[in-house]
Amino acid sequence: MRIRDWDRNLRIRLIGESLVGVTFWMIFPFIAIYFSEMFGKEKTGILLVISQLFSVIANLLGGYLADRFGRKKMMVFAACGQALAFLLFALVNSPLFSSPLMGFICFALVGVCGSLYWPASQAMVADVVSEKDQSSVFAVFYTVNNVMVVIGPLLGGIFYPEHRFFLFLIAGTFCAIVAIVLSIYLEETAPIWGKTTGTWYMFFVEQLNNYRLIAKDRTFLLFIVAGILVAQTFMQLDILIPVYVKDVVSQQTLFSIGQWSFSLSGEKAFSVLIAENGLLVALFTVAVTKWMENYKEKWVFVFSSLFYGIAIFLFGQTTSLWMMIFLIALFTLAELMTVGLQQTFVAKLAPEHMRGQYFAAASLRFTLGRMMAPLALTLPFAYHWTFFILMLLAVCSAWLYAIMFRAMEEKQA
Repeated sequence: MRIRDWDRNLRIRLIGESLVGVTFWMIFPFIAIYFSEMFGKEKTGILLVISQLFSVIANLLGGYLADRFGRKKMMVFAACGQALAFLLFALVNSPLFSSPLMGFICFALVGVCGSLYWPASQAMVADVVSEKDQSSVFAVFYTVNNVMVVIGPLLGGIFYPEHRFFLFLIAGTFCAIVAIVLSIYLEETAPIWGKTTGTWYMFFVEQLNNYRLIAKDRTFLLFIVAGILVAQTFMQLDILIPVYVKDVVSQQTLFSIGQWSFSLSGEKAFSVLIAENGLLVALFTVAVTKWMENYKEKWVFVFSSLFYGIAIFLFGQTTSLWMMIFLIALFTLAELMTVGLQQTFVAKLAPEHMRGQYFAAASLRFTLGRMMAPLALTLPFAYHWTFFILMLLAVCSAWLYAIMFRAMEEKQA
């Protein structure tokens, strides 16, 4: 499906989210390093867990509200919230005032607003795109986001250490612009039964009842649990890996030509790794998505988790930047294998009138995964043992995916 044939809502979002994405990725990869320097690794791990707990609650609420009040309202509200959070983040990192604790609160608020935005944005795609084209549309959004992942960290590695205030200010401004554009030009896509009235208490009770029904869907529940386990590996790209690289990668020469050489260490080495991940995703998402369509979903999910496990284990056993570059490539392959399939799989399982809530529940793989992932910073083990534990979790994920698909095959037989 060509982009020019997309619904106008999706084209507007693609441009707006790209604008926000480049500034977000100039900041986000360095947050774990920033807080670990301010509070220490152990406290940072605990604080990040707390922030993600709020994001989990917001994510569940976001899916419910997207079904009840509409996709557009939730997306505009979330964009406004992110704008406010980034502007406050700039204020508490300004030349006149500095407060790491207030910075953490602002960071948590950015995460909460992102969790409110995500279910509505995913449900909107399912509303306006036929099932056969959903994989390709999701893949394009993922690709564009990862183009921003290439540009953002490279610029962030240059400007973030010295110009945090201005980066936060720009991010807040861009979020505000996107919120205004969405409020003016976006059209509502929620089904008519999504509009309802009542007290907030009844909404909350109904929400819990609906999620209880979702939890009884054994296939979907296994999908979520397996996703949470494997998330403990790929979430470390933003949490444990930057701290690990900063600690173990000393000045290393990547290549040299005559008397000229290119050397990196610490934060700049990490910015290259995450930019590599973004570049590979931007270049190969669509190709790998089409490639994976030739294989059974079962084996794609199983081998994706196994590749994650191998990559994360070997990452903790090396201090070579070239080896890390190779492992990030394997890490990225594991990521791309399931990019398009995951969202299509959820859309296939979800009843039409509960689409937003199924997408919200599915995103627990990421919100709960991100909530638990910072605990890796608090483990009282050497780095190589921590990475070994993360590998075991990925193997368990592959096992659960195999059980899930076997149960589906037996049910269909």
